[in-house]
Amino acid sequence: MNGLTPKQEKAIAALISEPTILLAAEKTGASEATIHRWLRDESFNKAYKESRRALISQTISSLQQTTNQAVNTLREVMGNGDAPASSRVQAARTILEMAFKAYEMEDLAARVEELETYISEVKNGA
Repeated sequence: MNGLTPKQEKAIAALISEPTILLAAEKTGASEATIHRWLRDESFNKAYKESRRALISQTISSLQQTTNQAVNTLREVMGNGDAPASSRVQAARTILEMAFKAYEMEDLAARVEELETYISEVKNGA
């Protein structure tokens, strides 16, 4: 992992799994000051961020696998006449909020793509 020592690699794993730097240091066998120093080191910090990014990507993937089930549950509650009105309203509100957020994200992504294309064209003299 980017020329890190085994202890630094262990520290990265501990930083990801432990809630505090102190606990990560204890788990690693390094001092808290050492962990802080390593975090200021460019290659260590880059490896740490890449590891965090990979974990977040895995988490997002796991969440995405359950979205259909979540939407179906909300639909069931929303359409269940026997469910309390407050539950049906909350389910409907959640569906609407998520739909609007998804639209906003798609719109923002399209705008960013347009800006990136424009910047690329300007840089290339088009």
